[in-house]
Amino acid sequence: MINTTSPIAQPPNEPVLGFAPGSPERQAQRAALATMCAERRELPLYIDGEPVLTKGRMDVRAPHQHSLVLASCARGGEAEVKAAVEAAMRARPTWAAMPFADRAAIFLKAADLLAGRYRYSANAATMLGQSKTVHQAEIDAACELVDFWRFNTYFARRLLDEQPISSAGTWNQMDYRPLDGFVVAITPFNFTSIAGNLPTAPAIMGNCVVWKPATSAALSAQLIMDVLIEAGLPAGVINLVHTDGRTLSSVALTHPGLGGVHFTGSTATFQRIWATVSEHLPRMRTYPRLVGETGGKDFILAHPSADVQALAVAIVRGAFEYQGQKCSAASRIYVPNSLWKELGPRLEAELQALKMGDITNFENFVGAVIDAEAYKTIKGYIDFARSGAGAKVWLGGACDDREGYFIQPTVVLADDPKHKLMVEEIFGPVVTIHRYDDKDFAGVLKLVDETSPYALTGAIFARDRNAVRIASEALRFAAGNFYVNDKPTGAVVGQQPFGGGRASGTNDKAGSFLNLVRWASPRVIKETFDPPRSVAYPFMAADKP
Repeated sequence: MINTTSPIAQPPNEPVLGFAPGSPERQAQRAALATMCAERRELPLYIDGEPVLTKGRMDVRAPHQHSLVLASCARGGEAEVKAAVEAAMRARPTWAAMPFADRAAIFLKAADLLAGRYRYSANAATMLGQSKTVHQAEIDAACELVDFWRFNTYFARRLLDEQPISSAGTWNQMDYRPLDGFVVAITPFNFTSIAGNLPTAPAIMGNCVVWKPATSAALSAQLIMDVLIEAGLPAGVINLVHTDGRTLSSVALTHPGLGGVHFTGSTATFQRIWATVSEHLPRMRTYPRLVGETGGKDFILAHPSADVQALAVAIVRGAFEYQGQKCSAASRIYVPNSLWKELGPRLEAELQALKMGDITNFENFVGAVIDAEAYKTIKGYIDFARSGAGAKVWLGGACDDREGYFIQPTVVLADDPKHKLMVEEIFGPVVTIHRYDDKDFAGVLKLVDETSPYALTGAIFARDRNAVRIASEALRFAAGNFYVNDKPTGAVVGQQPFGGGRASGTNDKAGSFLNLVRWASPRVIKETFDPPRSVAYPFMAADKP
């Protein structure tokens, strides 16, 4: 055994490729897209290191092209989920005992594989399966996941090096054990990087995982497994099960050996998870760690001193990149009346210039929303804005699901600051603007803080530094990630650790050491080199006459 502490240097963030016309990456990405469109993959479950194909099947189709079948995905039931739990429990002792350097090497290798020859395949799977533009896929499926794997191993190494002090004659050590049980990772459709991070962050700390990805992201989940398997991930460490939430819940979330849950998804689903675990807590071996990043109703607040052009760009990018299907997407905007005359025409011009359609056409800024259910929900909000009082559809609003689930970027103007579209998470390409009296900046700060139950991301646009200071203080608990003169999306691993409070989750900050702490159960070891040999203490001696 190599006797070394195996230091890991702080990594740089993975550079984002530009895919400009004529660039080699543009050509390589087009080739990967063509290859993936031409093949139809079988997507199995992975239990104890083995692919498992079941009788249950579901076609994986491109959201922007209903006729394009990308894969056939196996569907597991209670038996498969139970087998995955058992595989994780069997693998746990060996994986936990593996030296950290060996565990870290697997994920560092995975990062290099993804940054290299898997890059364009991962991008293609995300573009086709989740209808992301090449830029959105690149910053997600390639760069952010590479960053998660590199930075998490670096953060874990730093954490292991964090040791208590020792007084003379003693040696104190902190043993960062994995949790006492298996971890369930439940991942969303909208970020391939989150799908890769949620099962691997606990695994880096020595935990074994049952991973349920979103069915609508099954193709990119397969790419993640391909990379991890090639990187040398042992059997049973991460067990992938394509199943429904009810089946997973009934088997895994009620199991006595549940050690933790790593979740990203809706607030309602996370609350159900919490309730299920709580209900079965008396029969569990330990208190499971529940880590969740959930919904958002993210804001941009403009002060009268804001740069109008920068504000317009932030609204368009923050609200409509990836069709607004980001928990951090700008969804409610507060604009002073004095800026609207200039801001309105700029927003209109920017939106009219945006192209929507098949994401394999690199000129398109907007793709399709993920599926029929999302399409119906988002369209319902647009219809509500059209039919009710207190708001109106100002730009966009067209919906067409004949070839793909396309919803035109939509701007709603709301006179009522507590209108439904200013309060509820929509998770689509709809942004609602409320205009306020310039003199009521203090009042609008209160509105921003109290209107939504969420507290994920938010932004202040102002050139007046005093306004920035006042807003930052007044909105201290309204957002876990707060941006000054920037859109409220695009957090980078290691730079802006991500997460929010209130109804937005447990704020355990993915992309920092704080998240990894949640996947360790520390044990303190005190060793005394020459222990006391007498019961008596000096104070017990009799006073001298």
